[in-house]
Amino acid sequence: MKDETNAWLNYAAENLAVAELSLAHNHLNACLHNAQQAVEKYLKALMIEHELPFKKTHAIFVLWQSLVDYGLDAALTEEDCALLDSVFMPSRYPLFSILPDAMPDRETCEKCIRIARRVGENIRPNLQKP
Repeated sequence: MKDETNAWLNYAAENLAVAELSLAHNHLNACLHNAQQAVEKYLKALMIEHELPFKKTHAIFVLWQSLVDYGLDAALTEEDCALLDSVFMPSRYPLFSILPDAMPDRETCEKCIRIARRVGENIRPNLQKP
């Protein structure tokens, strides 16, 4: 595995850990932001390892579609991508909202964490062996 890939995986794992801690302390915006960031970094790690054109974007769907186009499985669905993309801006800035007139809830946070865990666990078989 490339050193750069490993660095992205470490950052992703840290984002996932922070998402879990944030949820435990009821910091829901931080939870959502870090869960989304974990998935983004896992996907970018896979792109880097396979030397795919690197996208400078936070859009999970765009990253996922690039991987799908190259035949790589990231254990995401279009629904997962839509959810994660919908929480990126609202979790960072208060002028946007995940849901109309709604604050993030634990159920959404738990779902995003489950998605991030699944992506982290499932990309490893797609990483080249050392």
